[in-house]
Amino acid sequence: MKSIQKSILMLTLAGTLTLSGCGYNTLQVKDEAVNAAWSEVQNQYQRRLDLVPNLVNVVKGYATHEEKVLTEVTQARANVAGIKVDKEVLQDPELFKKYQEAQAQMTTALSRLIAVSENYPALKANEQFKDLQVQLEGTENRIAVARNRYITTVQDFNSYARQLPQAVTAKVIGMDIKQNFSADQAAQSAPTVSFN
Repeated sequence: MKSIQKSILMLTLAGTLTLSGCGYNTLQVKDEAVNAAWSEVQNQYQRRLDLVPNLVNVVKGYATHEEKVLTEVTQARANVAGIKVDKEVLQDPELFKKYQEAQAQMTTALSRLIAVSENYPALKANEQFKDLQVQLEGTENRIAVARNRYITTVQDFNSYARQLPQAVTAKVIGMDIKQNFSADQAAQSAPTVSFN
């Protein structure tokens, strides 16, 4: 009986040492860090999404004939809201790309909305509009910070998960590399400026 207990104890000890030596625990910690960073990105994007209806309504009151821009913003918001986002998106390159494209569309539409507002002095002077503009600017900064943290966290996870013996452990437990943000096509080339 004692030899069976001793064998079980030795197997348990060997299993524990093997698990700790294969990076399992560190993979779990790094995976949670990626999930936390992703949650922060989501939180900031949601904050921006929540500002959009108020911003559109204020602009609509002053710039009624800018229907195209207002429609673009509303459509971009609907596109972003229509994408189901959970931590599974981190494993699916196509869904991640679709999500990133929808967010880029939202950024572009909001930039156009702010640019159009420059044509309306009364709108620019409106306190609610100025407040929303400041909130939007702050939110865009928070998004940039959250994305940067996410990128760094994913790079850390992916580089760790690709090393041996962690790569084997990650494969066995079904923990794939995480998707990361990339610069959109417009950001990858310098703009052409012409003063003609």
